[in-house]
Amino acid sequence: MANVFVNKKVDLTSDATTTLYTVPSATTAIIRSILVSDDSGSGSAITITLTNTSSAVFSIVFQRDIPADAATGPVEILTNPLVAEAGEIVKVAAANANRLHVILSAMEVTPRTVVS
Repeated sequence: MANVFVNKKVDLTSDATTTLYTVPSATTAIIRSILVSDDSGSGSAITITLTNTSSAVFSIVFQRDIPADAATGPVEILTNPLVAEAGEIVKVAAANANRLHVILSAMEVTPRTVVS
């Protein structure tokens, strides 16, 4: 198996739902971290979901407050790793535009190709 570490970043410039990460085909992702920080000094709330390949939506966090105080640093959303399967999508939405940054860190695991 090949393991590749990736990170995906987004600046939430609107309050629309935004795709942060889609697990590539033939891959399992172990999402280790989702960090959210405020860059406005005003704070906001964030909603993060996981959409599976059947288009069912599962809430990771719903309208979680992200404080304006940059001195506290970014907020870690996950307390344990999250396993996502091929084709699943992590989406984020801010309650207010131009306030939040999100960084996702994951390890992508793909099957090793056997050549005979």
